[in-house]
Amino acid sequence: MIEVQKIDSANALIKAKIDNKIIEEKKKKIAKEIAKKAKIQGFRPGKVPLKVVEKMYGEEIKRDAISEAVKEILDEGIKKLENAEILGEPQVVKFDEKEDGIEVEIKVFTKPEVNIDETYKECVPEVTLPEVSEEEIEEELKKIANSMSETKVSQKETLEKGDIAVIDFKGYIDGKPMENGSAEAYPLEIGSGSFIEGFEDQLIGMKIGETRKIKVKFPENYGAKEIAGKEAEFEVTLQEIQEKVPAEINDELAKKYMNDENATLEDLKKYIKESILQKKKAEAFAPLKEKILECLVEKYDIDLPENIVEQELDVIIGNEAAKLSPAEIKELQESPEKLKEFRDKFVEDAKERVKLTFIIDALAKKEGIEVSDDELSQILYYEALMQGQNPQELIKYYQEQGLIPVLKMNLTQEKLLNKLLEEKIKGE
Repeated sequence: MIEVQKIDSANALIKAKIDNKIIEEKKKKIAKEIAKKAKIQGFRPGKVPLKVVEKMYGEEIKRDAISEAVKEILDEGIKKLENAEILGEPQVVKFDEKEDGIEVEIKVFTKPEVNIDETYKECVPEVTLPEVSEEEIEEELKKIANSMSETKVSQKETLEKGDIAVIDFKGYIDGKPMENGSAEAYPLEIGSGSFIEGFEDQLIGMKIGETRKIKVKFPENYGAKEIAGKEAEFEVTLQEIQEKVPAEINDELAKKYMNDENATLEDLKKYIKESILQKKKAEAFAPLKEKILECLVEKYDIDLPENIVEQELDVIIGNEAAKLSPAEIKELQESPEKLKEFRDKFVEDAKERVKLTFIIDALAKKEGIEVSDDELSQILYYEALMQGQNPQELIKYYQEQGLIPVLKMNLTQEKLLNKLLEEKIKGE
């Protein structure tokens, strides 16, 4: 007799008693299967007596028989839960061997019922977006023109900040030439901070053909340890002064920047306006998203699968433990009471995170929000490019670490919150 007791919509207990008769029947069946395959000296294959098999493999046979019986109880119990979505591994919480059989209790965890009514919209505040001014568009146009500027030989007599100095230089430490410390016709933008601090500033005011000796000190944390923290002298000759000439702000600039032969300056301005608007939206939305999430967690009560809460708690504990000193970790390891106290501090955080996950999942379905595999791949591809990694290797890493579902949930949450806030923009 199998009894299924629902603790709540996310947790259930399957209770049953396995009679000795059932275990004996299963033991005989398993022993027969072993006898067919076992190779035992003195017996022909498939002709080994059951008593010999039972004597040689007794413990293994009993273990497999009990395991099979428990699995049947679990399968039957899950059927009685009426198509519930099982989350994680079931847990055997009672296994009591008695004279007439074994009493078993198995806890199973299911996806909870999440009933979201229309009041979730009360959690979303109205949003007022600042206008995008013509001045902002013009400023961005200038930046684009500067980014696409051409470098030309300057007619200036002296070097100024912002100019490109074409220099020959030789570096010395303790009067000896530095390894890889010299170059010819090296283009250096003054004020870019490309060289060691103080190097570029000491070149300002130089004239073409002039040679200067400048002194600098390498930082203590400089990459090359053999020269870190040491003073150096450079002999620098200015060969040429170049300057950047911004591109003209016209249709040609739009064509180049937008990589579109049909683009016009008006198209570029519209593109810039939209880009600025999206940035302003992101800035306006950011502080509101956390408030929406807090409101949703407070508004809805949901039964939580105990195993998922425990998993989330383990993640939090792992992150928090990484912040502790070795002495603090040792103290926790040596004191069960302190370890429990430390763990208990984060139980509510774990529950809130799990609760929010189910709320977001339900709301995303209600709002028709999905994250496709293509979207996920594009985001991982972009992330890989930003980090200078191979996209396929990054995707493989996420898969191996089991991070794909987490990433998908984060993206779903972001899309959902953006949609809810978009609908609350005043004037739209």
